Amino acid sequence: MDLTLHVWRQKNGKDSGRLATYKAKNVSPDSSFLEMLDIVNQELIEKGEDAIAFDHDCREGICGSCSMVINGKAHGGQKGTTACQLHMRSFKDGDEIVIEPWRAKAFPVVKDLVVDRGAFDRIIQSGGFVSVSTGGVPDANATPVAKTSADFAMDAAECIGCGACVASCKNASAMLFVGAKVSHFANLPQGQPERMRRVLNMVEQMDAEGFGNCTNQFECEAACPKQISVRVIAQMNRDYLKASLTHEEAVPKT
Repeated sequence: MDLTLHVWRQKNGKDSGRLATYKAKNVSPDSSFLEMLDIVNQELIEKGEDAIAFDHDCREGICGSCSMVINGKAHGGQKGTTACQLHMRSFKDGDEIVIEPWRAKAFPVVKDLVVDRGAFDRIIQSGGFVSVSTGGVPDANATPVAKTSADFAMDAAECIGCGACVASCKNASAMLFVGAKVSHFANLPQGQPERMRRVLNMVEQMDAEGFGNCTNQFECEAACPKQISVRVIAQMNRDYLKASLTHEEAVPKT
């Protein structure tokens, strides 16, 4: 396969950036999208040019690092797939492919296709921890959990924090991500002691980071590589409303 790539190149966050065109020749249909970029980078390095910067780690759809917009769709638009799991057989010989970074105020560009997703880390940190003495390790069956609650919690726990929900939302909303993190703990016994404070703090931090709000178009669910349901947003909204009415205040900021 021979392809034409239009790749976003940006030296740093202050640079205006631009789309640069590259040729990818003799690409195997069995190679992954990131392997294709590796081949292009190798050619650039051999020419003495700066390689295309992009994030990657596990390349197994687990870490969420391979954040990029491919032909206008987060991770390429293939259902339940990250960019590293996208294979070149999804394209045709002669195709032109546009590759861009996540576009969101809260995800500033570091270089080329790499963005700073530290906002997600700060949201998780704001959730705090369970501040009760748990004692020794209990037997796995000692605390009964309803199957529906366990299933919902584990579905929410699949979130890998890739940011596709933010990149695909016209408002750059992070509510699917935050909803997943809130719902994970809200549906398990271990998450109950800090449940109200957790949702207040995480939503407050989400707003402080500059993410937009949800307008219920469900594009986040469609783009999520783990296919997390927007039900987690409903769970977060219910918990936030209850916490706002019943909890005196969130944990004081230091």
